[in-house]
Amino acid sequence: MSESTPFTGEPAVLVLEDGTRYEGRAYGAVGRTLGEAVFATGMTGYQETLTDPSYAGQIVLMTAPHIGNTGMNDEDMESARIWVAGYVVRDPSRVVSNFRSQRSLDDDLAAAGVVGISGIDTRAVTRHIRSAGAMRAGIFSGADAALTPGEQLELVRSGAEMAGRNLSGQVSTAEGYTLPAEGERVGSVAVLDLGVKTSTLQYLAARGFDVHVVPQTVTIDEIRALGPDALFFSNGPGDPSASDRHVELLRDSLRDGRPYFGICFGNQLLGRALGFETYKLPFGHRGINQPVIDKATGRVEITAHNHGFAVKAPIDEISESTQGFGRVEVSHVDLNDDVVEGLNCLDIPAFSVQYHPESAAGPHDANYLFDRFRDLVIASKESDA
Repeated sequence: MSESTPFTGEPAVLVLEDGTRYEGRAYGAVGRTLGEAVFATGMTGYQETLTDPSYAGQIVLMTAPHIGNTGMNDEDMESARIWVAGYVVRDPSRVVSNFRSQRSLDDDLAAAGVVGISGIDTRAVTRHIRSAGAMRAGIFSGADAALTPGEQLELVRSGAEMAGRNLSGQVSTAEGYTLPAEGERVGSVAVLDLGVKTSTLQYLAARGFDVHVVPQTVTIDEIRALGPDALFFSNGPGDPSASDRHVELLRDSLRDGRPYFGICFGNQLLGRALGFETYKLPFGHRGINQPVIDKATGRVEITAHNHGFAVKAPIDEISESTQGFGRVEVSHVDLNDDVVEGLNCLDIPAFSVQYHPESAAGPHDANYLFDRFRDLVIASKESDA
């Protein structure tokens, strides 16, 4: 529905599902795009946000007003492409000023066919979404900007809702591949690619793991044949309630006694595997400035988030898994709204966090979790021996 053209400044409009409209200028590709409107609160790291597969199907609004000043480069890509369905900024930089920059942001958006809009009051849109909740939206520019408001709204309301959507097949690798361990080898880990970020794989390899990335279609028999020392579920887009097959895969692996670490979507799937429910947040957590408390230490970490769903579990008591996996505690809690941000199994070698410890583009307060996973695998192997 779009053609790759450079920034034109043509009229464009952002239309929300409830009929709210914001007029601005075309940014990136020109045309039409539909998705779930969400906001990200990071002051920096727009390239990592754009290339995070967890944003598939979403029109991302940046709350920071000035975007694009450091350009784009190949080194900071978190995947092979831009994944957002659309992009909303207030004041796009017309000048790129960074020694690492190779291209401008608007050129990359146009080349990727990502329809965007600029020149609107992003604070007003953010406040509206915070009150009304994340909702379906559309950006219309070029010939699509000439559609009547009624026609545009009808298109928006005909779009798919995020609740109930399984997007793993759209973002996962088609074929498995391996990253060799760096330094002293600890063992191997199978990474279920549900939308994994490049930096996550690099951090695992840096901890001494041979990293076997497997597609989301993998079966438990294929995992067993691969023979990894541990299993890792990545971040990813979509509704965890629509991923029953991945939940069963994880339950089978946990019954095998294989250590497990999950982040973001992988945290929600661990919650479901243990018997907890998941639910959709009103507007989610997205950005690199979310405060989370580690309940074991009382330490507050500033963390990177990108999730619209969460696990429903008691935060002040130890629970018993209804699926037979023993005792479970909530390990981390968001200080803004008491959302569960981590699970720790007390009777099996498994834990997860809802946020992104790879922290691209920062901060790095939670990077220690990769060390914790490494120690868990080593302890499990010593116990088996």
